[in-house]
Amino acid sequence: MAELIQTYLDIEGGNYNAYVMGEEREDGTWEGWIEFSGWAGDERRTGRETTQPSREALAYWASGLEPVYLEGALARASRKVSGE
Repeated sequence: MAELIQTYLDIEGGNYNAYVMGEEREDGTWEGWIEFSGWAGDERRTGRETTQPSREALAYWASGLEPVYLEGALARASRKVSGE
Protein backbone atom coordinates (compact mmCIF):
# COMPACT_ATOMS: atom_id res chain seq x y z
CA MET A 1 0.00 0.00 0.00
CA ALA A 2 1.32 3.43 -0.95
CA GLU A 3 2.38 5.81 1.80
CA LEU A 4 2.69 9.59 1.81
CA ILE A 5 6.36 10.45 2.29
CA GLN A 6 6.56 14.24 1.77
CA THR A 7 4.24 17.11 0.84
CA TYR A 8 5.19 20.20 -1.15
CA LEU A 9 2.70 23.05 -1.42
CA ASP A 10 2.29 25.69 -4.11
CA ILE A 11 4.16 24.18 -7.05
CA GLU A 12 4.15 26.02 -10.38
CA GLY A 13 2.94 29.35 -9.06
CA GLY A 14 0.55 27.81 -6.56
CA ASN A 15 -1.42 25.82 -9.12
CA TYR A 16 -0.45 22.41 -7.70
CA ASN A 17 0.50 20.63 -4.54
CA ALA A 18 2.95 17.76 -4.85
CA TYR A 19 3.00 14.56 -2.81
CA VAL A 20 5.94 12.20 -2.82
CA MET A 21 4.47 8.74 -2.44
CA GLY A 22 6.26 5.47 -1.77
CA GLU A 23 5.64 1.78 -1.60
CA GLU A 24 7.73 -1.13 -0.40
CA ARG A 25 8.57 -3.67 -3.07
CA GLU A 26 8.75 -7.44 -2.65
CA ASP A 27 12.55 -7.30 -2.32
CA GLY A 28 12.31 -4.83 0.60
CA THR A 29 13.40 -1.77 -1.36
CA TRP A 30 11.14 1.24 -1.75
CA GLU A 31 10.05 2.98 -4.92
CA GLY A 32 8.89 6.56 -5.01
CA TRP A 33 6.80 8.67 -7.37
CA ILE A 34 5.17 12.08 -7.26
CA GLU A 35 1.47 12.84 -7.40
CA PHE A 36 0.18 16.33 -8.18
CA SER A 37 -3.16 17.78 -7.22
CA GLY A 38 -4.29 20.99 -8.93
CA TRP A 39 -6.68 23.57 -7.60
CA ALA A 40 -9.04 22.84 -10.49
CA GLY A 41 -9.35 19.18 -9.45
CA ASP A 42 -6.74 18.07 -11.96
CA GLU A 43 -4.54 15.18 -10.76
CA ARG A 44 -1.34 13.83 -12.29
CA ARG A 45 1.22 11.21 -11.38
CA THR A 46 4.74 10.47 -12.51
CA GLY A 47 6.12 7.04 -13.10
CA ARG A 48 8.73 5.75 -10.69
CA GLU A 49 11.16 8.55 -9.85
CA THR A 50 13.50 6.62 -7.57
CA THR A 51 14.19 3.31 -5.89
CA GLN A 52 15.77 3.43 -2.45
CA PRO A 53 16.96 0.73 -0.01
CA SER A 54 14.55 1.75 2.79
CA ARG A 55 11.64 4.02 3.66
CA GLU A 56 14.06 6.25 5.54
CA ALA A 57 16.27 6.59 2.45
CA LEU A 58 13.20 7.45 0.37
CA ALA A 59 12.19 10.12 2.88
CA TYR A 60 15.72 11.54 2.76
CA TRP A 61 15.59 11.63 -1.05
CA ALA A 62 12.19 13.35 -0.96
CA SER A 63 13.38 15.94 1.57
CA GLY A 64 16.00 17.21 -0.86
CA LEU A 65 13.79 17.84 -3.89
CA GLU A 66 14.10 21.37 -5.22
CA PRO A 67 11.30 23.33 -6.93
CA VAL A 68 12.96 22.90 -10.34
CA TYR A 69 12.88 19.09 -9.93
CA LEU A 70 9.20 19.19 -8.99
CA GLU A 71 8.40 21.41 -11.99
CA GLY A 72 10.17 18.91 -14.26
CA ALA A 73 8.28 16.03 -12.65
CA LEU A 74 5.01 17.88 -13.25
CA ALA A 75 5.96 18.32 -16.90
CA ARG A 76 6.71 14.57 -17.17
CA ALA A 77 3.40 13.72 -15.49
CA SER A 78 1.58 16.10 -17.84
CA ARG A 79 3.11 14.41 -20.90
CA LYS A 80 2.07 11.04 -19.47
CA VAL A 81 -1.54 12.23 -19.14
CA SER A 82 -1.63 13.69 -22.65
CA GLY A 83 -0.02 10.58 -24.13
CA GLU A 84 3.04 12.30 -25.59
